[in-house]
Amino acid sequence: MGEVRGDERRGGLLYGVAAYGLWGLMPLYFRAVTPPAGPVEVLAHRIVWSVVFLALLLTGLRRWPHVARCFRSRRLLLSLTASTVLIAVNWFGFIYAVWSEQILQTSLGYFMTPLFSVLLGMIFFRERLRPGQWAALALATCGIAYLVWTVGEVPWVALTITGSFGLYGLVRKKTPVDALVGLSVETLLLLPPAAGAILFWAAGGTGTFGRDGRISGLLTLSGVFTAVPLLCFGAAARRLPLTILGFLQYISPSMSCLLAVFWFEEPFRSEQRVSFGLIWAALALFTVESVLAVRRAGSRRILEAEVSPVTSLEARHDL
Repeated sequence: MGEVRGDERRGGLLYGVAAYGLWGLMPLYFRAVTPPAGPVEVLAHRIVWSVVFLALLLTGLRRWPHVARCFRSRRLLLSLTASTVLIAVNWFGFIYAVWSEQILQTSLGYFMTPLFSVLLGMIFFRERLRPGQWAALALATCGIAYLVWTVGEVPWVALTITGSFGLYGLVRKKTPVDALVGLSVETLLLLPPAAGAILFWAAGGTGTFGRDGRISGLLTLSGVFTAVPLLCFGAAARRLPLTILGFLQYISPSMSCLLAVFWFEEPFRSEQRVSFGLIWAALALFTVESVLAVRRAGSRRILEAEVSPVTSLEARHDL
């Protein structure tokens, strides 16, 4: 049994690295299709081709009944409609940042997302923050405040990415559907306006699709680039503990930051370095504090199991 668990964990680690690595390389893909195609057009194609790819997956895995159940349930449909709006805003914010040469802001946005999620947990789930978490939030807040003070403008793109993805995670946490089914419903809800916009551009001769073979091919692949990392993430989440996933989630914004500075040669000014430094320090503190909290909780469970073998047996049965 231990060997199987070890194999599963190794497989989960590979899936996790693949998911976050592919997400980290996303700026390369979106820069390849923009500016020939604008952010709204890229978003529309991403939705349409995601529906096509996900439909093939749903058919192969025989998951269409699960999608139909979501459309029959008023509660699920309302919840997924809210998540649809949030993921559309997040996708557009990311594409817009790449198109407008602000990839560093995408990195900043996703670095801040875990800390924003902690804040949402405190507000909506009445989770009590530990002192280390409060300190991490304070450091991150100082990082944003310093950037606003020195540059003189709010990093709206980064905050949009952080806010939309953090709220998306909150909504999906309360929606009992898996990643594949949830994303399928979300893209189906977005399909009518997206397909309508593409047809409108085609009729008016203003669309990019069909005029350039390379761009058309890349736009067609947007569904694959959307769904594959998500499926890898789902496989990793089933095999890995949350602490390891917590470490892996920093791969994507780290890669985006490196791409922005060394590949796309975006300016990385001193005030940005100070701001990023404070946020990185906040993430380091947050991660170390979380790992120590998990270890303390594990030690308490072991102690309780030694004291009460009956409780231990009941816990194993529950697992």
